[in-house]
Amino acid sequence: MSISRDDVLAVLKQVTDPIKGGDIVSAGMVRALTVDGGVVRFVLEIDPARAKKMEEARADAEARVKALAGVQSVSIVMTAHTVSTPPPDLKSKAHGHSHGHSHGPAKAAGPEKIPGVARIIAVASGKGGVGKSTVSANLATALAAEGRKVGLLDADVYGPSQPRMLGVSGRPASPDGKTILPLRNHGVTLMSLGLMTQEDEAVVWRGPMLMGALQQMLFQVQWGALDVLIVDLPPGTGDVQMTLAQKSELNGAIVVSTPQDIALLDARKGLDMFKKLGTPILGLIENMSTHICSQCGHEEHIFGHGGVAREAEKLGVPLLAEIPLHLDIRTASDGGAPIVVSKPASPQAQAFRTLAKRLIAEGQA
Repeated sequence: MSISRDDVLAVLKQVTDPIKGGDIVSAGMVRALTVDGGVVRFVLEIDPARAKKMEEARADAEARVKALAGVQSVSIVMTAHTVSTPPPDLKSKAHGHSHGHSHGPAKAAGPEKIPGVARIIAVASGKGGVGKSTVSANLATALAAEGRKVGLLDADVYGPSQPRMLGVSGRPASPDGKTILPLRNHGVTLMSLGLMTQEDEAVVWRGPMLMGALQQMLFQVQWGALDVLIVDLPPGTGDVQMTLAQKSELNGAIVVSTPQDIALLDARKGLDMFKKLGTPILGLIENMSTHICSQCGHEEHIFGHGGVAREAEKLGVPLLAEIPLHLDIRTASDGGAPIVVSKPASPQAQAFRTLAKRLIAEGQA
């Protein structure tokens, strides 16, 4: 028997708000409800001060939905509709002090270590379209090829592409309704919001909902023992980047850019953001650095050349790699086997292998 969204909403209307009375649906607490076959997922958006009391409502909602015929599993994320601690915490990091009552909450909500994960590296970009996710997938598989235990968290919540790039499909299991079991391919353990939604389904969430989902993917996923967790961030300087830096022990960030000036302009903003958050910059990667014609062998710098190297020198950070623009990199990613996996002997794959070896040699991965 198939269930519908209306079926789920009908039973959720029977769940009482323990603070104000009424039901949780009418109160506007139920967000991002999806029904995929027998799998039901939604967010309970609450006041953080009511979290303990609302746990009763969450458990009641879970029990009622599970009791519906045709429901196989239920996943509920509780997140706050107001966030008071990040601004004071950011201010504390930036200026070395805090004011009023912000000091206590900021300390309590400080960075936490993910059990079993030795290091966390964020891969970021100032703007979209520079190949950040492609670099993340190939770096992860290159590190795995070098014998490292690697996880990849696809935190690009608005455009989660890692399931396609790593050839992973299916839904992560949750045996107890709390712990999420990630999927694995090409030696990489993967978690992505893209595994929780349809490939063509838009994620229309506000900041607090995104932050709640990110924290769930960081701390409720059974990552196991990892040498390094690569986090593929969305482009720009927003809630996801801030949450990652504030909530987890982030060891460093890699910023990806293409050579043209407009990409570098946005990359500088990303670098400045990590500086303000107190996150070490491991280096820059120049993607789509050069193109070699497959017919005649002529090398051409389509987007210019040397801009990222000059920026790295100016900032005093390493230029970690110059990745060529090549059709095989794109087709490999689209096919679910990154170039490092599909054509390991190719010069393009070797560029990523050299990057991985460098990070390992420098003790960063």
